[in-house]
Amino acid sequence: MVTNQTASLVVNDIRDIKPPMAIPNGWEWLWWALGALVLVLLLLAWRQFLKRVTKASPTPPVPAHVRAKQKLEEAMALISQPKPFCILVSDTVRTYLEERFTFRAPERTTEEFLRELGVTDLLLPEQKESLGRFLESCDLVKFAKYEPGESELRGLHGSAVKLVEETEPHIESPDARTQTPEPR
Repeated sequence: MVTNQTASLVVNDIRDIKPPMAIPNGWEWLWWALGALVLVLLLLAWRQFLKRVTKASPTPPVPAHVRAKQKLEEAMALISQPKPFCILVSDTVRTYLEERFTFRAPERTTEEFLRELGVTDLLLPEQKESLGRFLESCDLVKFAKYEPGESELRGLHGSAVKLVEETEPHIESPDARTQTPEPR
């Protein structure tokens, strides 16, 4: 016969079934690694997208005639010094002609430059003549130690500005072509 003591011992001795034990999978690390790789790739793609969106559009290059006019204006500060003034003005004109017409000008002597320019149709005959006089006057100041007055230097400056203005490209706006005068 079972006594109360024995019955309580048997009741306390019985326990519930244990839950199933997880068996470790040898490939679990692969899924974690793939998830991390996908996350890194998404972050890199997002970063590239933000760079492309926030990238400022590159500023267009300043046209040759605009740069030449700016340099010619800067040259006016040197008008009291004939040699530096003539060097800057003649170099500006030569550089402008090179950039505008892809005509190598700065490396040549004035004679070589004018000879080569004479056989081209880049400038009108009057412009070639004016340019020749301009460069020869500048050479007198640069190499022969000629000291011109301020009015003569202003004349050189004016002829340089005139050459740039005459040869700068003129772009017609689309509005100017399509506009017709209104009837009265």
